[in-house]
Amino acid sequence: MFQATAAARVGEEGSVAQLAKFFPAASPLRLAVRLTRGHEIEEFAEDVVIEFGTPREVLFACGYPLEFADKVRLKNNDGSFDVEASVVAVQYHNGRTAVAARFTQKVSNWIVKP
Repeated sequence: MFQATAAARVGEEGSVAQLAKFFPAASPLRLAVRLTRGHEIEEFAEDVVIEFGTPREVLFACGYPLEFADKVRLKNNDGSFDVEASVVAVQYHNGRTAVAARFTQKVSNWIVKP
C-alpha cells in the first residue's frame, strides 16, 4: 500500500512541475492550504499543497476538475495567507488536476518576491 501511495505522489508532483515549465518565474515551495470554490456556499473544499509560486501565481494539484477562469480561495491554517485567485491553466493527469491560479488582487504577504 505504501509503494502505491508513493508512486501516485511522484506522478502528482510531476504534473505540477510540468505545468510550472510554462511559468519561468516559478519557484518551488511547499505551503499547505485549504482550497475552496464558490461564493455564499462552498461548492467544494480540499486540502492541497502549493508546490510552485511566482509573484502573481500559485501552482498546485487537486482532485477537483477545475477549469479556466474558475475562482478559488486559498487559505492556510493560521489565516495569514488568505487569497482569491483565478485559474489560468490546467493540466489533467490520472484523475488529478494540476492548476495554475493567478491572484485577483495584490498579495502583500506573499513569500515569493519579484
